Amino acid sequence: MAASKDAPLVALIAGEASGDILGAGLMQALQVRYPGARFIGVGGEEMSAAGLSSLFPMEKLSVMGITEVLAHLPELLRLRKQLVSFLLEERPDVVIGIDSPDFTLPIARRLHAQGLKTVHYVSPSVWAWRQGRIKGIKRSIDLMLCLLPFEARFYEQHQVPVSFVGHPLADRVPLETDTPAARVELGLPESADILAVLPGSRGGEVGQLMPAFLDAMVALHAQRPDLHFVIPAANGARREQIQALLDTATDLPVTLVDGQSRTVMAAADVILMASGTATLEGLLVGKPMVVGYRVGAITYAIASRLVKSQFVSLPNLLCREQMVPELIQDGLTTDAIVQSVSHWFDNPDQADALKSRFRAVHEQLRGGASEKAADAVNQLLEGS
Repeated sequence: MAASKDAPLVALIAGEASGDILGAGLMQALQVRYPGARFIGVGGEEMSAAGLSSLFPMEKLSVMGITEVLAHLPELLRLRKQLVSFLLEERPDVVIGIDSPDFTLPIARRLHAQGLKTVHYVSPSVWAWRQGRIKGIKRSIDLMLCLLPFEARFYEQHQVPVSFVGHPLADRVPLETDTPAARVELGLPESADILAVLPGSRGGEVGQLMPAFLDAMVALHAQRPDLHFVIPAANGARREQIQALLDTATDLPVTLVDGQSRTVMAAADVILMASGTATLEGLLVGKPMVVGYRVGAITYAIASRLVKSQFVSLPNLLCREQMVPELIQDGLTTDAIVQSVSHWFDNPDQADALKSRFRAVHEQLRGGASEKAADAVNQLLEGS
């Protein structure tokens, strides 16, 4: 049963690694305000370390794309039903869904209808596509916590209670990036040109993107023999998946790293990466990048008809103009990747101008996001 206001029972639901990081930061900030707070729900290693009792492993929720989700749909529906029943029995003081909106928002709707307070942390891209979802969101939550300023403006226009909290990553990442120190930490050549390659954290992403990235790496190596590549593997399974592909391309100067994606980006001169939250980290470490993405043909055919946003990558969305190349679906070719990556190496003045623009965005997003999110949740709890 729900606890007292001095020691609330807080439920959090995260479905992927980025949400796990956000959830852990929020939990720690809530613990400052409520030392006796208890946390239940679903999360990963970071949230568990912060004190979450997870009903089942978060990895069960980590799938991508429409066709990929369909393959796992029976299991996802079973887990959602199990989680809803559990939370209705426990009746926490507040339920906070973190990202993964296709999983967490339907749960919020069911719980909200049963009188529980619900919060969603990280806005879905409702401003970009399927804008009709705003009506369902408005009926499902008591509060939206937005990481980015343009998101909050959208919710205000639709009379949805919202709080812009900034992005926790902007607080974690220093304004100044120490590239030489990052290279020393990873054992990388200190004076070489380095390209960081980030094909994503999920198996489906790596399967779609890494073959294209690898072909471009081979071509770039032929043009730039002194170029060194470094790839962070999100986990053991991704390392095996990436290594199997690398084994097909001999003589590439590649360093494969376990985790440490931010350090890898800090060590690089240029980044080739999957679209997603990691592009924000690339912006925060101030690196020129090339963003690629590819999904299943059916997923893309459906999504491309629904998207209303001009850009897909966070750096371009935040700057409100195309600052970095976006190579999407059929546009993700070897020639396009090679040309876009080479552009940044060959035009250092433009790379420096990009870094200056990214610095301004970094400063805008700083300011204690986890604390602001906890304050907003605190106001919701105290208003009951």
